[in-house]
Amino acid sequence: MPSLLDMKVIKKRYLTKENLVKTSLMIVSLPIFIAFWWMLASYFQGQNFYYLPTPLEVWDALVQAWTQDPATRLSLLANVYASLIRFLLGFLLALGLAVPLGLLLGYSRYANALALPVIELLRPIPPIAWVPFLLLAASFFWGPILTIFIGVFFPVLSNVIFGVRSVDPLIIDAAKTQGANRWQVFSKVMFPSSIPYMIAGVKIGLGVGWMCIVAAEMLASQGGGVGAIIVGGQTVGRYDIMFAGMVTVAVLGILTLLIGSLIERRVKKWMGME
Repeated sequence: MPSLLDMKVIKKRYLTKENLVKTSLMIVSLPIFIAFWWMLASYFQGQNFYYLPTPLEVWDALVQAWTQDPATRLSLLANVYASLIRFLLGFLLALGLAVPLGLLLGYSRYANALALPVIELLRPIPPIAWVPFLLLAASFFWGPILTIFIGVFFPVLSNVIFGVRSVDPLIIDAAKTQGANRWQVFSKVMFPSSIPYMIAGVKIGLGVGWMCIVAAEMLASQGGGVGAIIVGGQTVGRYDIMFAGMVTVAVLGILTLLIGSLIERRVKKWMGME
């Protein structure tokens, strides 16, 4: 049971007027959005413009797609599973390469000078621009995965490099004064200091990753996917199914961002930043 002192701390930190107002606005924003969407869809349908379904029609399409999506002939869960597998593979590949490379480029000026021209040449290219090439070169299975890899790689890489370079030189000098060698300075000072920046890059990459996977799946994918639901609904004239796919992407994106925020809070608490 929390003590009286703990309850006072919680009330002082969280139950402030500003937090209550912000929470209230967040609660009412979604119903307002749905009501506006419903009125807009009803107006357009009254003008014989049926490309924008109502929220109720989208909900019915989600219920129907749960058993079998009429566009992909797969269940909603099967399509979500296919997208999640691609997303996780691409995300983990990007994380596994971007973190050590970012640490190296942030620590070594010579390595950074060698890699910087190539990075700056490739970074401005939108990940979606790679999709046609990757689908041809890496198949319909690996093409979307590598698209996610490109979309996640650069935000994480940039943030890790910035995190390593943002370490206070006074802290590095203090560690050297205490007898720390180069490896100890890197592993005990630079790497821990870059973790918050790394987490920020991961959160950015989570959002970019979903945009990439949906765009790639809309062009071509093997084994279904959420993007395949969207383009399939448009192809067969089922715009309710198309919007059901878009709603599914939104929910998946929110869930992954919540997971990223939870990991960020745990890491900050572990590092004593909260």
